[in-house]
Amino acid sequence: MTTPETTLLVQLRAILDLTNTEIQIAETRVAQARTDAVRRELTQNAANGRERAEAIENAIRDLGGFPDLIGPFFGRAAAAVKALTEQAQPFDEALLGDLALEGQLLDRARYIKALAVAAKRSEVESLANRLITAHSATVDWITTVLAEDALGGPAALRRTPMQVVTGLAVRMANWPLIYSARGVDRALNTLRDTRPTVDDLINRGARVGEVAVKAAAASRDAALETAERVTRREGANGAADALHSMRSATGVLEPEELPIAGYDDLNLNEAVAAVKDLADPADIRAIIAYEEAHKARQKVVSAAQTRVAAIAQEIVGID
Repeated sequence: MTTPETTLLVQLRAILDLTNTEIQIAETRVAQARTDAVRRELTQNAANGRERAEAIENAIRDLGGFPDLIGPFFGRAAAAVKALTEQAQPFDEALLGDLALEGQLLDRARYIKALAVAAKRSEVESLANRLITAHSATVDWITTVLAEDALGGPAALRRTPMQVVTGLAVRMANWPLIYSARGVDRALNTLRDTRPTVDDLINRGARVGEVAVKAAAASRDAALETAERVTRREGANGAADALHSMRSATGVLEPEELPIAGYDDLNLNEAVAAVKDLADPADIRAIIAYEEAHKARQKVVSAAQTRVAAIAQEIVGID
């Protein structure tokens, strides 16, 4: 007959294996941290995970069991496989995998608490409460990072170069599905009704060479700015907006284009205060991209990330 103590022991071993995987994943995420503050937080999370793993091992011993000595090895192996696999995944899918792991840890911690109450093991119940608190906080943190990414960032974690390429490939692969027959009809109607006419656009193509020559002769930043100005002048506002977003995301906006007036003249404390007043994630993204490309003041970047995190938490309902 299975007793609560026996089931409790099985669940403690299971959550220990998952905790070892969690530790390794936290360590792999350190390299993706956007700021020193996030890097320190992830490093501390890994250290806290090791402390929790040790506490779980002690609880297993107190119940008369023996921790799995190869658990940490399997944890590292599982994390290594996950890290390798997610290089072929979009950034959000990788984070959703982290969230699924934390969700399982949280659910098992709650189950362990119930088992500990049934077995009248108050020390294990206290451990379960500690695990519930830790994993609840991590679930909220990952959910916030996902929301930050959805809002355009700056998210606490950066995409790896492989994830950037993969995300683009996924979007390109899904492109035919996104545009249904109905969508194509709307696009054709828009083109048919748009002025200037197609003939006018063809005539404008004669000036493409001039734009290309200027772009080739100028720097990348100047080329993007020129392309945006020319396309907007020609009435292609959609393309101009896309180019402006590209310039904003790469930090090559001119100071007068930034959402904070006189930004270049602000000292560190003034810049941090101004960032905290921004409400549009796109504006925050523009500031942080400009900051990283020009001044690289970590305190400003951290303030911007904290601000967009607060906006993300409000959207997803995290207190």
